[in-house]
Amino acid sequence: MVAARTITTLIINKQGPADLPALFFSAENRKPKSLYSNLLAGASTGNLKDMQKFMAADDVAQTVRQISQQILTAGELMAGGPLALVGIRRRGEILAQRIAAAIYTETNRTLEVGALDITMYRDDVVGNRSIIIPMGTEMNFRIDDRPVLLLDDVLHTGRSVRAALDALVDFGRPRFIRLAVLVDRGGREFPISADFVGRRLEVPDKSRVRVSLKPIDSDDAVFVESTTPATGGDSR
Repeated sequence: MVAARTITTLIINKQGPADLPALFFSAENRKPKSLYSNLLAGASTGNLKDMQKFMAADDVAQTVRQISQQILTAGELMAGGPLALVGIRRRGEILAQRIAAAIYTETNRTLEVGALDITMYRDDVVGNRSIIIPMGTEMNFRIDDRPVLLLDDVLHTGRSVRAALDALVDFGRPRFIRLAVLVDRGGREFPISADFVGRRLEVPDKSRVRVSLKPIDSDDAVFVESTTPATGGDSR
C-alpha cells in the first residue's frame, strides 16, 4: 500500500486570508461550503426560479446503475487488470464512490477509488477572479500499468477532463484511461469524448448544468440554469 499522496495549495486573488473563513467555511465543521448549496439557498450565483429540474433523485440513482452496467459489459475495463476509479473533485468523486458500490453489489468485486484535484492544472487559474481553494488529491494506490476510469458529473467543453489527464499522469502511467460522466451536455472545445455516458442533454451555450449529489448537497438532482451567471458559463 502506498501512502496517500496529497497536494494542497492555496491561491488567494482579490481577497485577503482573513476573509476566507466567512466566505468558504461553515462554522459547524470548518469544512468548505458547497457552492451549489449556496445556489439553492438563493445566492448570487443563481436563482431557483431560473432553474429547471432535469433529473430527480430517482433518475440520478437509475443513471448511476446504468453507467455501472455499461462498465461491467466493457470487457477491456474489467479484464485489463485491477481497475481503479478516479473521480474529479468534488462530485466526480461521489459518482466514483457510487459506481464502485454498484459494481460491488453486482459482482462482489471491490474497486479502489481515488479523488483527483485538478485545480492547479486548469487553464483558467491565472486571472481567475474567485478564490481557489484546492482540496487535494487522494489516491492510496498506484495507477501504473492498470486501467483507470476517470469520472466527472458534467462534460461540457472538455477543459476539466484535459486538466484531469494532465494531473493523472503526474501520479503514474496507466495502461489506459477511460472517461465516464453522469451528464454530457455537448459544447466541446477540446477533442474529448466520454466512453460511458449516463444522460445526454442539449442546452444553449449560455445555460449551465448543475449537479447536486449527497452528501455534498442536500439532495440528488440535476438542474439546468437558463440565465447566464455573473461568473460566466460552465467551462467543464
